[in-house]
Amino acid sequence: MSPSTRLSAHRGSEPRRARSARLGGSGCILLAAALWGTTGTVRTFAPDDAGAVSVGAARIVLGGLLLLAIGARGGALVRLLRTATPATWALLALGAVCAAGYQTAFFAAVDHTGVATGTVVTIGSAPAFTGLLSRLTGGARLSRRWVASTAGAVVGCAALVSGGEAAGIEPLGVALALLSGFAYAAYATTAARLITSGEGDGVVMGAIFGGAGVLLLPVLLASSPVWVATGRGVLVTLYLGVVTTTLGYVLYGRGLRSTPVATAATLTLAEPAVAAVLGLVVLGERLGGVAVGGLLLLAASLVLLAVPSRK
Repeated sequence: MSPSTRLSAHRGSEPRRARSARLGGSGCILLAAALWGTTGTVRTFAPDDAGAVSVGAARIVLGGLLLLAIGARGGALVRLLRTATPATWALLALGAVCAAGYQTAFFAAVDHTGVATGTVVTIGSAPAFTGLLSRLTGGARLSRRWVASTAGAVVGCAALVSGGEAAGIEPLGVALALLSGFAYAAYATTAARLITSGEGDGVVMGAIFGGAGVLLLPVLLASSPVWVATGRGVLVTLYLGVVTTTLGYVLYGRGLRSTPVATAATLTLAEPAVAAVLGLVVLGERLGGVAVGGLLLLAASLVLLAVPSRK
């Protein structure tokens, strides 16, 4: 066991670690994606003057601060930063920039080309970018099972999101969505490289998202965040920052310890499936035949990838 791993075994965390061990790496990532899938529904309860970029920035600023506090327990984060090599510093900085970048690029893409197209391009491109980056940086060979599952999940995601009304497509918006997908892939690959090299998952997530929160703080302040001080604003910010960001990325970091990053990126496509179901149940939205078919294909592809293969 590496020193950083021993440091992460903080007193009182054993029950949580035991539960996450039983859940398994794929289970942790699927649960994280399910939490992320609640973001859109909760976003609808924010005050009317809360813009999408402002809400996203508030989420990362609060969540990043909490993840930073978790990573700093017992002095683990200080020791990491004190003993970090230039390469580790570069990876942490890259991860923070990409974690902040994929959020802002996604919201900008949605503003230019609509929610449906922006979501399809971002979420659909992220697993492909992640698989390629993982392979180029020395990751495991991509299996035929991963290729088949990812292809099915991306097609299902596209059918699910765009199966309703048509959305206008603007080249700049598509380019921003691709940038968001690539930034997510770069962040995920960077975090996985640090975690699998022996660094504590909580420390890595704390350093990356703490940095992302610092980068997005000016964005939040520039977006007139008066809405945060209202009753609904406080509740929405707390949920998005504590549950979908802090808890979600703690689970995601633990999942990356035993799950290849390319597989993890495909499993996170559960996020739009959860969002669609919540929209149907909570918001009273309707799914057409194409969208229902896409949801079933997406679910089947994720099950295919999540269930351990027999050798």
